[in-house]
Amino acid sequence: MYKIAVIPGDGTGPEVINEGIKVLKSIGTKYGISFDFTKFDFGGTRYLKTGETLPDSALDDLRSFNAIYLGAIGHPDVKPGILETGILLKLRFGLDQYINLRPIKLYPNVETPLANKGPEDIDFMVVRENTEGLYIGSGGFLKKGSPDEVAIQEMVNTRKGVERCIRYAFELTRKRNKKKKLTLSAKTNVLIHAHDLWMRTFNEVAEEYPDIEADYAHVDATTMWMVKNPEWFDVIVTTNMFGDIITDLGAMIQGGMGIAAGGNINPEGVSMFEPIGGSAPKYTGQNVINPIAAIFAAQMMLSFLGEDEAAGALEKSAVKTISKMKSMGAGKMGYSTSEVGDMVSEGV
Repeated sequence: MYKIAVIPGDGTGPEVINEGIKVLKSIGTKYGISFDFTKFDFGGTRYLKTGETLPDSALDDLRSFNAIYLGAIGHPDVKPGILETGILLKLRFGLDQYINLRPIKLYPNVETPLANKGPEDIDFMVVRENTEGLYIGSGGFLKKGSPDEVAIQEMVNTRKGVERCIRYAFELTRKRNKKKKLTLSAKTNVLIHAHDLWMRTFNEVAEEYPDIEADYAHVDATTMWMVKNPEWFDVIVTTNMFGDIITDLGAMIQGGMGIAAGGNINPEGVSMFEPIGGSAPKYTGQNVINPIAAIFAAQMMLSFLGEDEAAGALEKSAVKTISKMKSMGAGKMGYSTSEVGDMVSEGV
């Protein structure tokens, strides 16, 4: 029995999460896995009613679950930044989800904007440090609103935070057992203090993994090679901000936000899994949004829980369903949201 906290979120979030839950229940029946789903209403609608994003008590509640299944947070009537910092970042930081894990994988029958590239060329993982760097909110203003205004945003990296992220990436590269190549993506020629720490730690930890090729690329070069030669990559490990950027590029080369899933991982605690796309409020209630990313997020959650056989079966069924779809775009799939969920459920 796995206790799963469900945060459906805003817009089309509840629609795609419902399909993911449908698939999880189906695969649970086949593989003898039980789920206890508990829903929480954190998101834009609650904020507009109560002025509350994520109460401190919620973190204690969520720690009692095996995993969190998140839809999408974002409401057109809420100023940007409020929900992102008040819910998403608070969850990541408060639950110490120090790894953001993003598979970048192109499946058959999914279109990529890269010419002459196919599924055999686009299959790598990005490990993003998730609780440090520029996103910790350290800094402030001086003389705000005046011509002499100064804005400071500080990048904070700790040896502990950097090392645990890098070690996770080395272990993942070994577990994948594909190219067995780990690339550190940073900017050591400009960010000479913070990224010197990353480079030194990377090189030191690499000595403990002689079976893994330790590679380095500046982040700007990384983006170029992701477009020109994505087949060069196996696993990329990078900082919080750079990871935020390159994973969106990764989503595009794997076919778009409608298929991209990710995990916010605390290997020793509760982790959170989500489709990467936004809440897409203009499609709310139309039954046309693509639920595949949410279904892949459920597959990642199963894998994290140690249910590898079930996770593999879910991925196989999702890939079979994708092969029948006309497009990954909302309203262009050839099937409704619920029909896609039904097809994956029936195929597990």
